[in-house]
Amino acid sequence: MAGDLLRGFSTRDAPQTEKIDERQVRNSAGGYVFEIDDWARLRRFLIIGAGGTYYASGKALTKDNAAIVVKLANTDGERLVREIVEISQAGRAPKQDAGVFALAIAASYGTDASRKAALDALQLVCRTGTTLFQFCSYVEQFRGWGRGLRSAVAKWYLDKPVDALAYQAVKYRQRHGWTHRDALRVAHPKTDESARRALFGWIAHPNDETLADESLPALIEAFTIAQTATPKVAMRLIAEHPSMSWEMFPDNVLTSPEVWEALLISKTGLPLGALIRQLPRLTRLELLTAKSPWTAQVTERLTDADALRKARIHPVSVLLAHRTYEAGQSLRGSTSWKPSAKVIDALDAAFYKAFAAVEPTGKRHMLALDVSGSMVSPVSAQIPISCREVSAAMALVIAATEPDVAIYGFATNFRELSISPRQRLADAVRTIEHLPFGGTDCALPFKVARENKWEFDMFAVLTDSETWAGRGHPHSELVRYRKEMGIPARSAVLGMTSTGFSIADPDDPGMLDIVGMDTAVPNLLNEFARG
Repeated sequence: MAGDLLRGFSTRDAPQTEKIDERQVRNSAGGYVFEIDDWARLRRFLIIGAGGTYYASGKALTKDNAAIVVKLANTDGERLVREIVEISQAGRAPKQDAGVFALAIAASYGTDASRKAALDALQLVCRTGTTLFQFCSYVEQFRGWGRGLRSAVAKWYLDKPVDALAYQAVKYRQRHGWTHRDALRVAHPKTDESARRALFGWIAHPNDETLADESLPALIEAFTIAQTATPKVAMRLIAEHPSMSWEMFPDNVLTSPEVWEALLISKTGLPLGALIRQLPRLTRLELLTAKSPWTAQVTERLTDADALRKARIHPVSVLLAHRTYEAGQSLRGSTSWKPSAKVIDALDAAFYKAFAAVEPTGKRHMLALDVSGSMVSPVSAQIPISCREVSAAMALVIAATEPDVAIYGFATNFRELSISPRQRLADAVRTIEHLPFGGTDCALPFKVARENKWEFDMFAVLTDSETWAGRGHPHSELVRYRKEMGIPARSAVLGMTSTGFSIADPDDPGMLDIVGMDTAVPNLLNEFARG
């Protein structure tokens, strides 16, 4: 006699490779999840950037994300511009690339009003010569140089104070196949200011001695002298012109410790972002030894929470700098150094301080970290650090805020993780970095908590949502947990990749999908946990 065929169908205990809800879509791993809306997908792209995942190629995923941006530009371009500006201005993304790319699309598609809004936002998003050149490079992929685009680039050069523009001209001289000379040639900015006109002439013909003009900004003259300067002359120039940055000097001058000491004294010549990137060089030059007076100044700057936020230093950028510096070896090439323990501690503290402080909720939190094989992939092409590492670091930030937190890892099995905010950041990352790989079952956090009668008010699941390996779908297991435990538990999914997938049911007000690398994560979780 045949078995009961009706026992083979269940919406409660169905494999994740089977659809149990008409709204579900198939993820890249073959499991069924929910599709996030276009605006959520946009935010993931703007914050995480372009790149692939364990299951999807970078080229295909980037093409999909770009198509979403084009669609939003055509349907609500003005809102698209507002989203791009807000994320850029707040420093919510580790890299600007995706935001600049999206702005180039917004300037090329949609209505006249939305394209104008994008061009008006050029200076808000492209604040440096590097990002301006990047925009110029991207925008040519979608349109030609019409009057509006030329005027927007011209305005970038006309609205800045002359001294600030001179700084841009000599600090960011060539990027993405563009120079300031190229930009001026397409934009043709017109001005009656003698100093600005002289600066434009110098940018177009820097070696033409007949264009010498006493109205040129002093920084331009200092830059010209710096190109053939000795270390002693370089030190004098930095003292006389505090805005001179290290990029304005030739390589032979930058081998002098005394020149870097002069830059450290000026501070403006070595802004906080540049300081973080130059820590290996300063260490090689023996300026950050245990007894060096510069070590105290550098560590003080690294741990200044207000300065970190004003400089828009993203926590993930600090995490990457921390990992590179502690390793004592550059990611590219063979450059090495002996790391300073005090600097490592300062970078550790800087990671936490790069987030805004929030008040603890007092809720019972489970932090569930996806440690499956797919999480070993880099976050994006611009951020060469794995989703596993970022998830561990983000978990530490949440755990540092909330007093009642349990941290677990899951793949096709479930385990408690011995990490806490009292550990060094690198130690916590290493705890999960070498865990054995496996398939992904995002239902496990809810299922194990229910089976063990663990009481939680809040689940935070850090994952790429490429779940496929378990029986029982994550959203339905959360519903079972609530019903059997009698707790109106909430769940936030921290997305670690820029795909369009989430395990969060969009119609469940107790489930939230957010970008896992957003600087606003602690505050968003806090508000969501409070209801």
